[in-house]
Amino acid sequence: QVAEFILMGFPGIHEWQHCSPCPWLSLGANLLIIITIQHETMLHEPMYHLLGILAVVDIGLATTIMPKILAIFWFDAKAISLPECFTQIYAIHSFMCMESGIFLCMAVDRYMAICYPIQYTSIVTEAFVIKATLSVVLRNGLLTIPVLVLAAQRHYCSRNEIDHCLCSNLGVTSLACFTSWPWSGLWFGNDTGLVFASYSLIIRSVLKLNSAKATSKALNTCSSHLILILFFYTAIIVVSVTHLAGRRAPLIPVLLNVLHIVIPPALNPMVYGRRTQELRVGFQKLL
Repeated sequence: QVAEFILMGFPGIHEWQHCSPCPWLSLGANLLIIITIQHETMLHEPMYHLLGILAVVDIGLATTIMPKILAIFWFDAKAISLPECFTQIYAIHSFMCMESGIFLCMAVDRYMAICYPIQYTSIVTEAFVIKATLSVVLRNGLLTIPVLVLAAQRHYCSRNEIDHCLCSNLGVTSLACFTSWPWSGLWFGNDTGLVFASYSLIIRSVLKLNSAKATSKALNTCSSHLILILFFYTAIIVVSVTHLAGRRAPLIPVLLNVLHIVIPPALNPMVYGRRTQELRVGFQKLL
């Protein structure tokens, strides 16, 4: 049984890996989102509350992985103990699943706003947002525990070098003498199905509108959300597939594994800030 793992970073590109601006961009942009939503009373609506919660989850995800990544880049501190590594696996999966759950809540919010506009204000309230958020946190906090337990119970013999900058479930369990099945895919799959079912119903309702202007306005209200959802779930699928080809091209799955965790927290506020007029106005007032 090995005593610690060695995180190898990005193989072959050590000369520029310490220059990444993503952690600072992610933290700054999401903090700006949270402060703007709290500061502007016109943004005190369920849709923006959910966006603020998404920003909190993104900050949690970024702060979970970036200290160790920066320690590797700047100080070559590649060693990580087994408990620290398994804790990072749990935190990454928890926050990733929470982000998936918040996307599902936002899809339900847009479904109610477009398909049932009259009942929207009576159903999607602040109480609904609080209950939905608590259910997402509790669900993923508890259901991610099997990922941690299965990874920690594996026997890691001889090999301890992880070709990543972080302790991902796939990267760590591939070093075990016996591999384990990725349980986290269960609720990722459930969220994905429900999200795309919601948007199928939204698109069907929008296409029934007689006015082209109304159709354009309805689609514009959920376009930012749809862009981020497509990127989020596509990145997860691509990472899983490319991991299988990791031995032939080791750099590709390493880069994708880091980028699909680092990029979304930075991308979410930029997409919403660019495509949502109320947020742009809030940014201008705040700045």
